[in-house]
Amino acid sequence: MKLKIYQIDAFANKIFEGNPAAVCPLEEWLPDETLQKIALENNLSETAFYVKQGDGFYIRWLTPTVEVNLCGHATLAAAYVLFNEEGYKSDKIVFDSRSGHLIVTKQGDTLTLDFPVATFESVELTSLLLDCFEQKPITAFRNKTFYMLVFENENQIANIKPYLQNIAKLDSVGVLVTAKGDKADFVSRFFAPQSGINEDPVTGSAHTLLTPYWGNVLGKNKLSAIQLSARRGYLTCTNIGGRVLISGKAQLYMKGEVYV
Repeated sequence: MKLKIYQIDAFANKIFEGNPAAVCPLEEWLPDETLQKIALENNLSETAFYVKQGDGFYIRWLTPTVEVNLCGHATLAAAYVLFNEEGYKSDKIVFDSRSGHLIVTKQGDTLTLDFPVATFESVELTSLLLDCFEQKPITAFRNKTFYMLVFENENQIANIKPYLQNIAKLDSVGVLVTAKGDKADFVSRFFAPQSGINEDPVTGSAHTLLTPYWGNVLGKNKLSAIQLSARRGYLTCTNIGGRVLISGKAQLYMKGEVYV
């Protein structure tokens, strides 16, 4: 069997920035075991698979080791493929998924994800959380899938030293670290060794939590964001009440065929 495959740099202003995601358009679903093997072979933080469903598409996301409930950058990558490589004519795509309906719109070369806002709660800074990094956070939060640790300044985030073996012990998919930014409203990084990703270059879904948090702290609904991985990722986030608009650009790196 021969499948199309694309590799897209998501939330990237130019090639080699942002978060690379593989995208495999499918005519019908393959066995879960096959999808997982493809994702492992790709060895990227996420591989997105989609199948046409009615007027839209059903999308799934797999890391090299697990299937996840939501992935922003791979959704952006899949939308880029549809808009630019697969002949999709509208400026709006509706994906159905484990996390419900996800909308992506196109305006020029900017793509915007319309995702549900994340709910979160304050949690205690336990010794396990404090042992995850050399630097010490000032407060901690938790949503249903990951922890968020807030630090004092951007320099701490840029130079943070993670203890991956301790992060892997957390009962979550990973840990998000963040601080107020110097050139952007806020900055972040995301570590998820328990999900097969030591550091995710750009985590779109994390901004469904970051946007309401920093919007409340800074008193604004539209915010600029930079994910301070080695590759860097650039996002504009808008809280519209119950939903978050996450905007960025994407770049085509590679396209080809997979034989399974």
